[in-house]
Amino acid sequence: MAPTDEPGQTAQHASPFGTTPPGPPPADDAGRGGRMPRWLPRAVALVLALYAAFQLGTWAFHQLTGLLINILIAFFLALAIEPAVSWMASRGLRRGLATGLVFLAVMIMASGFVILLGSMLAGQIIKIVEDFPNYLDSVIHWINTHFHTDLKRVDVQEGLLRSDWLRNYVQHSATGVLDVSAQVLGGLFQLLTITLFSFYFAADGPRLRRAICSVLPPARQAEVLRAWEIAVNKTGGYIYSRGLMALISGVAHYILLQILGVPYAPVLGVWVGLVSQFIPTIGTYLAGALPMLIAFTVDPWYALWVLIFVVVYQQFENYMLQPKLTAKTVDIHPAVAFGSVIAGTALLGAVGALIAIPAVATLQAFLGAYVKRYAVTDDPRVHGHRRGGSGRGLFTRAGQLWARRPGADETEQGGQTEPPESGEGSSRGTTDS
Repeated sequence: MAPTDEPGQTAQHASPFGTTPPGPPPADDAGRGGRMPRWLPRAVALVLALYAAFQLGTWAFHQLTGLLINILIAFFLALAIEPAVSWMASRGLRRGLATGLVFLAVMIMASGFVILLGSMLAGQIIKIVEDFPNYLDSVIHWINTHFHTDLKRVDVQEGLLRSDWLRNYVQHSATGVLDVSAQVLGGLFQLLTITLFSFYFAADGPRLRRAICSVLPPARQAEVLRAWEIAVNKTGGYIYSRGLMALISGVAHYILLQILGVPYAPVLGVWVGLVSQFIPTIGTYLAGALPMLIAFTVDPWYALWVLIFVVVYQQFENYMLQPKLTAKTVDIHPAVAFGSVIAGTALLGAVGALIAIPAVATLQAFLGAYVKRYAVTDDPRVHGHRRGGSGRGLFTRAGQLWARRPGADETEQGGQTEPPESGEGSSRGTTDS
């Protein structure tokens, strides 16, 4: 055994070069005895806590998505009626009373429209049911005439009543009554929620703005108030301009339907006006389908006249009426409006399609104040014109390429038989060339 200076320590052997090599580094506390670092359990606990919080937040967001959408709709409705409420409040009315009057007027108009539309649809359904035997006789007569068959209405009715399709349809309809009732109750509850939130947003608008600004510095408060004002102007202007266009559209279609003698012309005019203006993109086609169907029951040619009028009026509205009414209220490009409607529909469905245009108009107006703009140079390309050098036609370029082809110079020189005789002729030839 080698001698040691102290118990438990071996003597260090001297190197052949007379120096002592450095010993191994001392082991730290983490590696001593194979124990884990002290920070590792806390890090694992923190990661697990963050993951649990993320899962809980995701679950809560999915559960509250319907409520958040209802609040968003209520907020935009409150912005839409804010100008009317502020106008009445400036005349001495309390904001709560002014908001209640606005909501009462809206509810009266909506209820009247639903009642008139329901009575019209009920009358048409009753008329179709009463005239169904006549329709069936005409169809059977047409089939027997053209296909040389011997069908009878009694046989068709008995076959229809005894068919498995009708039996399955009745069974599914009976089981689907509960689903329809649940959807109706859910829709009523959603409407009540939107109404309450929009009433509170409109009636307590100043208090809500003060609550938001109280947690922000003065500079941010000015930006929030400015954004709020822009949102009110754009949303209110969008709703009011759409309402005015709905009135004009309804009156125009009512006059046409009244001239043609189509029943329920006032209700159909209101239907066309509201649906065509407040359902983006496809509202025009949905609005025109019902008047065409009712006109078809009177005379098939009337349905064609209604279709022609709907198409012509839509072009008039798109290119003449709408740009003048929405130039100062919304003021966004039609392509941007169309894209915003598609994006809103993809995100929030029909609700997103309805609020997409005022939301984009508000964002565009708010960001416009922070985008620095410069004077545009007087360049023809700005106005869609090309420069003179690059605006040469196709035939001109083809002629130049033909003149520059290989062997063109020799051919031209070979074609010159006589040189110019005088200086005047020479100068003239040089000039002509």
